[in-house]
Amino acid sequence: MVAQLYSMGIYGMDAFPVEVEADLSSGLPAFEVVGLPDAAVKESRDRVRSAMKNCGYKFPVSRITVNLAPADKKKEGTLYDLPLLVALMKASGQLAADLSGSVFLGELSLSGQTRPVRGVLPMVMEARKRGFRSCYVPRENAAEGAVVKGIRVYPVADVPSLLAHLTGARLISPASPDAEPRENAAPLPDFSEVRGQAQARRALEVAAAGGHNVLLIGPPGSGKSMLARRLPSILPEMTFEETIETTKIHSVAGVLPPGASLIRTRPFRAPHHTVSPAGLAGGGSIPRPGEISLAHNGVLFLDELPEFSRAAMEVLRQPIENGWVTISRVGGTVTYPCSAMFVAAMNPCPCGYFGHPTRHCICTPQAVSRYLARVSGPLLDRLDLHIEVPPVEFEELDSDEKAESSAAIRARVNAARAVQNKRFRGTGIACNARITPDRLREFCPMEEKSHRLLKAAFQKLGLSARAYDRVLKVCRTIADLDGRETILPRHVAEAVQYRTLDRKYWTREL
Repeated sequence: MVAQLYSMGIYGMDAFPVEVEADLSSGLPAFEVVGLPDAAVKESRDRVRSAMKNCGYKFPVSRITVNLAPADKKKEGTLYDLPLLVALMKASGQLAADLSGSVFLGELSLSGQTRPVRGVLPMVMEARKRGFRSCYVPRENAAEGAVVKGIRVYPVADVPSLLAHLTGARLISPASPDAEPRENAAPLPDFSEVRGQAQARRALEVAAAGGHNVLLIGPPGSGKSMLARRLPSILPEMTFEETIETTKIHSVAGVLPPGASLIRTRPFRAPHHTVSPAGLAGGGSIPRPGEISLAHNGVLFLDELPEFSRAAMEVLRQPIENGWVTISRVGGTVTYPCSAMFVAAMNPCPCGYFGHPTRHCICTPQAVSRYLARVSGPLLDRLDLHIEVPPVEFEELDSDEKAESSAAIRARVNAARAVQNKRFRGTGIACNARITPDRLREFCPMEEKSHRLLKAAFQKLGLSARAYDRVLKVCRTIADLDGRETILPRHVAEAVQYRTLDRKYWTREL
């Protein structure tokens, strides 16, 4: 007897239906799984056998063949445990139920309990698109799947409760998005805790308003990391579309918190400098998202930038520019979105005090040059704002004056983003940092004096064509914060000052 039911598979962020066929035939007892299964799928045979016996069901003693179709697509992961068990129960006559229109996903313990799997959100979305009416998922994944409207998502705790539901003996209530658990996210660090650094705070406000990339450079203890970690607190609230896309990436990567439904706060990813290029961009035989994709719609922060390997830093160049990363393998190609703000922090030399106003740098000129050379010119060119973070004076640290809060800064950022949303409606452009070169003149009108000032800065600083575009985008953001449609000379002057540090450090005579 052959039993058929459906599960799902996933490659990158794209899900596809998988037909699970179980056949019991005469012959020596055996249990074969075919259809390009990986090691985890093959091992499901032992988990399914133990789960059936420990739940009081009879494991069929016959030649068992399970086919996962389409047979030319690689199947990976532990999500096929549950559909394999249900298919065997159906094929052996121990389950009499209509399984049409249903999808089964889930890993099993040896005792028959379900365990969460990754990628549930995109798989449930694809199941709804394909016309399936019901989806059975592990209880821990139910809140994630219930976000999708138009399909019933049933939380499965164990095998007996699932089979009781399928036979109508004891029904399981579908997970409701209204009753989904809410994440108790810790409050974000606030800018009111930062002492001094008025210029750096202003620059980060500009960066948040336009979605620009940032380089923070200064001596140890000046507050670079502190400033960067407070950047998410002034970014705009995520839209529903951004929330869904970000959650899909985290779900595929298997890093969605247990019981979570959606990622509602902008991600902040800060990988250690020992991270590999594949860890940053994504990789694996079946490529999974890297840190830059996990930061999609949020912030990717690289602290101590020169300590990262050259290969890791250079792998970011194309994703920073395009907002997506493509990973090619023999088995196929996967593209992940990675439209994140890239923020980097670094010291100006190995000891950290090169150019310090009061402390003496102990590094040789050659050591300083080698240290700075670890960050390439092309990568610097992709960072819109270069911000010097000087040491904080004692008077500022000891002051009782309360600094401006993140809420006040965020209000100005939201106002600037509202202007951009209106300007870019229907163009596919999300913020000023994503303005395409062909539309720069259209969206960045400027006065004649502004044009002359920008031309003088371009010639004096020797800016590249990419740097010119990025300065113009920063001008647009500063004008938006100022409530101006036309770019004025003061907007150009402020934008240009954010592009001078690479000339101060990287072209300085040592």
